[in-house]
Amino acid sequence: MNGPTREQGTDTADRLLQTVRELTEEIRSRKTSVPMDLDSSLDRDLGLDSLARVELLARIEQRFGVTLAEETFVEMESVRDLLRAISGAGHVPPSRLQVPAVSRDHGPGTDLPRGASTLVEVLEHHRRTRPDRTHIRIYGDAGDRDVITCSGLHEGARAVASGLQARGLLPGERVAIMLATGRDYFFTFFGVLLAGGIPVPLYPPMQRSRVGDHLARQRLILANCSPRIMVVMPEIIGFARLLKAQTAPLREVVTVQTLTSLPGTYTPPLITPQDTALLQYTSGSTGDPKGVILTHANLLANIRAMGERVQAREEDVFVSWLPLYHDMGLIGAWLGSLYFGATLVIMSPLAFITRPVRWLQAIHRYGGTLSAAPNFAYSLCVHKLKDRDLQGLNLTSWRCAFNGAEPVSPETLAAFSNRFARYGFRPGSMMPVYGLAESSVGLAFPPPGRGPLIDRVVRRTFMDSHVATPVHEEGEAPLSFVSSGPPLDGHEIRIVDANNREVPERREGRLQFRGPSTTSGYYHAPERTRELFCGSWLDSGDQAYMVGGEVYITGRIKDIIIRGGRNLHPGELEEAVGSLPGVRKGNVAVFGSSRPGQAERMVILAETREKEPAALDALRSRIDLLAARLVETLADEVILAPPGTVLKTSSGKIRRSACRQLYEQGRIRKGRRPVWWQLARLTVTGLGSQVRSAGRACSEWIYAAWVWSLFYTLGAGVWLSVMLLPLRSWRWQVVRRGVSVLAAGSFISLSLRGREHLPEKKPFVLVANHASYVDSYVLIATLPRTLRFVAKAELAANPFIRVVLRRLGTEFVDRFDRHKGIEDARRIGRTADRAGVLVFFAEGTFSRVPGLRPFHMGAFAAAVEADIPVVPVALRGTRSILRSDTWFPRHSPVTVTIGPPVHPAKIRAETGEDPWATALEIRNRCRAHILRHCGEPDLSPTPSF
Repeated sequence: MNGPTREQGTDTADRLLQTVRELTEEIRSRKTSVPMDLDSSLDRDLGLDSLARVELLARIEQRFGVTLAEETFVEMESVRDLLRAISGAGHVPPSRLQVPAVSRDHGPGTDLPRGASTLVEVLEHHRRTRPDRTHIRIYGDAGDRDVITCSGLHEGARAVASGLQARGLLPGERVAIMLATGRDYFFTFFGVLLAGGIPVPLYPPMQRSRVGDHLARQRLILANCSPRIMVVMPEIIGFARLLKAQTAPLREVVTVQTLTSLPGTYTPPLITPQDTALLQYTSGSTGDPKGVILTHANLLANIRAMGERVQAREEDVFVSWLPLYHDMGLIGAWLGSLYFGATLVIMSPLAFITRPVRWLQAIHRYGGTLSAAPNFAYSLCVHKLKDRDLQGLNLTSWRCAFNGAEPVSPETLAAFSNRFARYGFRPGSMMPVYGLAESSVGLAFPPPGRGPLIDRVVRRTFMDSHVATPVHEEGEAPLSFVSSGPPLDGHEIRIVDANNREVPERREGRLQFRGPSTTSGYYHAPERTRELFCGSWLDSGDQAYMVGGEVYITGRIKDIIIRGGRNLHPGELEEAVGSLPGVRKGNVAVFGSSRPGQAERMVILAETREKEPAALDALRSRIDLLAARLVETLADEVILAPPGTVLKTSSGKIRRSACRQLYEQGRIRKGRRPVWWQLARLTVTGLGSQVRSAGRACSEWIYAAWVWSLFYTLGAGVWLSVMLLPLRSWRWQVVRRGVSVLAAGSFISLSLRGREHLPEKKPFVLVANHASYVDSYVLIATLPRTLRFVAKAELAANPFIRVVLRRLGTEFVDRFDRHKGIEDARRIGRTADRAGVLVFFAEGTFSRVPGLRPFHMGAFAAAVEADIPVVPVALRGTRSILRSDTWFPRHSPVTVTIGPPVHPAKIRAETGEDPWATALEIRNRCRAHILRHCGEPDLSPTPSF
């Protein structure tokens, strides 16, 4: 097959350069020739932001008759990269709306999981009641790329959970997830939950030119949450290893394929409503990211409250392109759809950004009833979609169009409703909402079908006295604020002044909230958590006022600029400056900057592609005039910077605090370093962490080798002594001395509490929890009496072990043959009063998973049979020394807590003469003591919902 000729290649290059030149000249304020060649950078030289790239790709596809891959949007750095993409693209016209609507797959209706107390129980409910119901459709131009049923989600998640447990993940440990939208993400998130872990969603790197900033931000998150494992896409494994090198607690970076490739056994952990289900890191628009702690109870309360407000039902179809590392996409779109049994149609954020029409196409094709997006997405659809893209579009099914996650523009609400009314969109479907991660996701929603409420207030009165006085006659330009509706049911909102006193209606103040969805605080950030709370109320960080029980958000507190006693809100000014010719729309930051002894300065930072001094001066003058008209004051400084200067969060919000920091450090006009320099710097930065990590690993290996050498050296002598000494008391003296030397030589601190509870020179049954291989040694080293252990019969199968244990008086019981086990218990019970101290590990076994298992009844039945007391002993810290399925010892302090003896005679006086009831009560009291002092959760089975 013949490739393109040199003449054809030259013609393509010329046409491409002409296409790029036309666009760059259009978006400049003056029609000047733009110098460029094939090696011109789209970002640095030509200043094409994300919106401009969307327009450029659309023009290329139309002019060249090709369909470019989504990755072209972020991976292409130069015009030459675009030329290569065109050469390798299929010559097929871009997808249009010529696709039939898909029938909805609802299946038989069932009850909602109203009794579920955890997300795991929600999934279990749907797996049982509607296993083959379509839960997720992953959408592409050709239709469904992938379909996940409820049972399919459970099966995939369980495979991931098995892999995580096989790699040592313990309940409560964090797992970082850096995956793109797709089936691997869904399986991994729920796999972490099934394993008892805590998922920490992270956004994967998008642009290579910003890898340094991205890595620095993720490093802050990883340092805070200290994950055990990070699950990543195969193509970014090298990038993830750079992160691992700089994050000491992160022990393993794996892909989903690696996790599920080896067979493993899944052990369901105990999961309670108050367990942490998610660490949702805030987008960081006002500072470093903070990990919001959200429990299963928090998330379910929020999902139920939002669903009740919008009248969610299983017939709904939620269409989403929102990223799954953001609470609006993760909780609102996915987990909300799961709870109510609705179908989720999802595409990647990149699929939307590159071709916004896909969002509306998916709503048309699948009869989408619910969808959500930030304000910029609605604006993008208004201004970037052409009528030819929308032929045949039908949006009549769309009943709730949620607009949130960033300030809502009244102009955008009206423009979207007007533009898409002809395609069946009803203005009443538009729902401006308010929420924040600290309230799971949603806090205030308007009633569905009502449409937006816009409050137009007198500008000067509001800026001077913070009172939202309605405009009754035409005059100066008013300020407009959008209602987010009343608080969700069960949640409360109040507006307070600087002294935390509630203010009257229509007076602006600080928004505080409380309710069942609210977080308990920020992960490993006690100072920030204290700042978050005001008694039982949480501080949102937002300014607002209320009218008729509805909330009107006016801005972020940290973003407000105080000039001459007046509050200046940056959002309106940023939007207005971004609309000026020559300024890159959406790339303007207005912030205040204070210096010691001076009043706060107002700084306007705006990106522009202009380079000539005269053009820049003219643009500064227009910005000054605009500021004077809107806020009645001139900016102290107007900075015109090249593209890429204004910092944003992963969700597209302006990071005003970060821009302020950049300004105060004098780094505004410093260019971005090349990718190779960023990677090299990050690699060198990680060397120190790698050296420290290697040092810790080396010391751990040395410690383990020392402990085992000491164990075998002492063990040989002790074993030989036990075999030769004629008296059992002599044998126990040798064993106790050897174990004490082992503990001291291993530098293990043993602490004994409650020694006064041990009966002196009287027989009793000792019951302890079982967490590690070293439990027996700890009891021998700390307890002064000679012990007779009750061990599982499997140990007797090894003659080397059996003979020494028998010489120490060990009793063996069968754990698996029920009748034999009963006979063993009766036999031990008949001799218990002569056994001295009979030691039972009442759980019968132990595993890697922390927690106190249910107790077997043998120890308590034996005590009742012999009428001798039971002494509960709680062991704490032994699991950390040597866990199940590992032979790598670690250093850890151990505490042994002895409880008061429980006498059968006293229990019989309370419960009657029934031996079984007496044994049960003794068990319950002993287990309560051990649970209180062992430092681990209760793994007793609880009734299912």
